[in-house]
Amino acid sequence: MKKIINVFLLSALMILLLAACSNDEASKEKQETEDGKVVLSGLITKHPLTKDLADMEWLQEVEDRAGVEIKWEEVTADWDQKKGAMLAGGDIPDILIGPNVITDADFAKFTGLFEDLAPLIEDHGPNIQAMFEQQPDTKVLATQDDGAIFGLPKYQRFWPQTATMQFINKQWLDNLGLEVPTNWDELFEVLMAFKEEDANGNGDPNDEIPMDFSPVGTGGFGFFQPSVLLGSTGITITGGGGQGYFLEDGEVKNFFVDERYKEVVAFLNKLYSNGLINQEVFTQDYTKYQSVARGSGKDATVGYTYGWESMDRFGLNVSDQYVSFAPMKKSADYNGEISWSYDYNSLNYGVNMVALSSGASDKEAAMKFINELYNPEVSLQVLFGSLGPNIEKADDGSYKILPPKDEEMDPGTWKWTSTWADNGPMFISDELQVELGTDMQAVGAQQEPFDKAFETLDKENDVFPGMFLKYSDADNNQMSLINTDFMNLAMAKFSEWVTEGGIEEQWGGYVKEVEAIGLQTNLDIIQGYYDDYKSNH
Repeated sequence: MKKIINVFLLSALMILLLAACSNDEASKEKQETEDGKVVLSGLITKHPLTKDLADMEWLQEVEDRAGVEIKWEEVTADWDQKKGAMLAGGDIPDILIGPNVITDADFAKFTGLFEDLAPLIEDHGPNIQAMFEQQPDTKVLATQDDGAIFGLPKYQRFWPQTATMQFINKQWLDNLGLEVPTNWDELFEVLMAFKEEDANGNGDPNDEIPMDFSPVGTGGFGFFQPSVLLGSTGITITGGGGQGYFLEDGEVKNFFVDERYKEVVAFLNKLYSNGLINQEVFTQDYTKYQSVARGSGKDATVGYTYGWESMDRFGLNVSDQYVSFAPMKKSADYNGEISWSYDYNSLNYGVNMVALSSGASDKEAAMKFINELYNPEVSLQVLFGSLGPNIEKADDGSYKILPPKDEEMDPGTWKWTSTWADNGPMFISDELQVELGTDMQAVGAQQEPFDKAFETLDKENDVFPGMFLKYSDADNNQMSLINTDFMNLAMAKFSEWVTEGGIEEQWGGYVKEVEAIGLQTNLDIIQGYYDDYKSNH
């Protein structure tokens, strides 16, 4: 009887496997529309503000030129959770688009799931080849250690040296007879005044939020977060901080176990325990973070915060109340270096912005579509929106970024509403003549207070070139496992220490726990790759 049961189970398993293989083969069959377009599946991770892809004129034109019709899945939240289940199941769309939508670690872990694009680029990717030739760093970003290309980067050219600027409400300062703070102690006093006095002058002393920052995820730090205060201690982070790796005098370090990080967290706890940081800072989403800072009518709500550009952060009604200001010292008697988050590379380049399934039904058709995205004129529309409503093309071939049709909308929101914006693959050639919109022009002026910090920055030895380092599969896998456990601990402790305190008492045990997880192994691996990169760059 036991043998009969085993035979039955084996037969049932074979039937299921054959059915699965049959379904898999069916999914790979080439499909076409009645007018001969190749039907492909696509997935994009996009900003919550971004309109439906079906409403983007430029995208329809690109699909038509490439001879494809793409059935899109549009993801605006919880991509990491969805991605894990999707990759584990091995059933992925033909084309995947978005910032680091699939990582190098994913390529290493799920071997065979993604197509090596190198041969396809050679035969069907002239725009991509032009990008590699004009911007060689993009080829460095695209190419794996073994020469394969599984994900394509972006180059968007126009962006400044930092994504995160700090803003303070100058009108509130003037109302209270205060000056722009130059160190943490002065910031504390200013924020206390914002809390205890009617800073916005509307008669309600309790409707001001002294300080706010963007939602902090579980995978590390990003833009518009207080990790930038590490610059007050001389640490130069990149991309908002990420998983903590930074460079100092050519040595790879991690700020999550650095005493200077402890100083920043202790200061944040001082602010939070005094009611100076938005008490919902760890529970609000990004949309709430943005809307709160836009105030009510002409009454501003937030005193000190972080953002990309004043109109983008505060909207049209209260943005003129705010000024950007230079990085602060950690104390009045601090005489060391002052830095900030240096983001030029992460702003103007992007890694793995588009990937192709190895099971795509028509890889050539898919590559023709991807190649169209890297046509510089198309790329300009990927970033700013369609020719006509968003961009004006002059007879001499130059371009002008147009203001929002809705006069109540700021240019940054208009961009994110209209198109893929920074989340898309693109090649904005340096040869394009473009008159930028008012927001991008304003960014340049608002960045000026940070120029001094960047003028003295040793970009060769103090800026971590993390995105340009390409690791072997084995090293990628090992670092990924360590970073996962590391971030689970570090980010949980960050929110706990800011809201509840305890960093001084717990610091020694925490550092030992991080060491046990294997952080030094990662530092040693990265240092080796950095040294190789430096010697060949």
